[in-house]
Amino acid sequence: MKKIVVSNKVYYVGTNDRKKSLFENNWPLPNGVSYNSYVIADQKCALIDTLEFGSKDDYLEVIEDILQGRELDYLIVNHMEPDHSSMIGWIIRKHPNVKIVANHKAFKMLDAFYGIPSESILEVKDGDELNLGYHKLKFVLTPWVHWPETMMTYDTTDQILFSCDAFGSFGTLDGGIFDDEINFSFYEDEMRRYYSNIVGKYSHMVQKAFAKLQGIPIKFICPSHGPVWRSNPSKAIELYDKWSRHESEDGVVIVFASMYGNTEKMADYVARLISERGVKNIRVYDVSKTHVSFILNDIWKYKSVILGSSAYNAGMHPMMQHLCNELEVLNPKNKNYALFGSYSWSGGGLKSLVAFAEKMEWIQTASPVELIGSPSESKMEGFAQIANTII
Repeated sequence: MKKIVVSNKVYYVGTNDRKKSLFENNWPLPNGVSYNSYVIADQKCALIDTLEFGSKDDYLEVIEDILQGRELDYLIVNHMEPDHSSMIGWIIRKHPNVKIVANHKAFKMLDAFYGIPSESILEVKDGDELNLGYHKLKFVLTPWVHWPETMMTYDTTDQILFSCDAFGSFGTLDGGIFDDEINFSFYEDEMRRYYSNIVGKYSHMVQKAFAKLQGIPIKFICPSHGPVWRSNPSKAIELYDKWSRHESEDGVVIVFASMYGNTEKMADYVARLISERGVKNIRVYDVSKTHVSFILNDIWKYKSVILGSSAYNAGMHPMMQHLCNELEVLNPKNKNYALFGSYSWSGGGLKSLVAFAEKMEWIQTASPVELIGSPSESKMEGFAQIANTII
């Protein structure tokens, strides 16, 4: 295959995964995902992260073609999650003298996953440097972006940030590897879905990472998933800064759980009232049909959230409960919210939603609406207040 050059002596050796249906066996991959790895062929040669095992059958051959018979001196482990580390064993078999480079928090996992003892690891601390010749690497520890051992590697010569999962995205790289080779509008939604579901919980740690990177010139961002940024890396930084600050756009996400259609009618009714007020960004989701990752993505994007559930076993519907559990974990902030529910013989759906909302740092804009039986216009008068105040 044609060598893909990132910069001087720096090569992209990633691959696309179009077979996996669930990332982390949890998040749907309708557009697949890329795994990105990089080789620096300098006076000393380094491989930065590996790939998920089995994702690229000629991975070792591609690396050897770049090395041209030379030894691999260093394997830099920015992150221990198996989609970036599960080829470590194969690299060691091919290059038994390679030095593993990692921070101390990765030691335990390197031993547990791959049987690599600490004495075989070159420990790097925050700010430590590694001289490869032309390229000089500096290590930036970024814990909890998104695992405790996560770090970034910064090439001070060509100003390349090997950012691991930060600035990553779902979606395969279909011919275009670099940001100037793609239509980014396709990737932006998947980049936000990746952020909101994988990294969003640790937004405060993303801001701490930004503080460490403050003032460092960055010409390239080489993440572990998604496009490589060489023309406009500031765009990726701008988006992550916005999302990690919980800044959102005007719009309303309405999510309902309905057993026989009554709660769905309530969702459509309030959506119409909001539309009549001139709001154009309205997203209505059936939580039993749409995977929560797509709903969470839009909740992260838009300012306002309306949740509604039928009663189910004296509580909220199980699929709405699942969404609420994910929202508690990811904890998106600065949201306006309103609630509604319906029931037949006993309540519980709305009551459970109220208990959930009390745990969130959100702003309630109107009183909840609850009805028994079939919806009618008179039963849904309270939605006028929700529509008038939600944005």
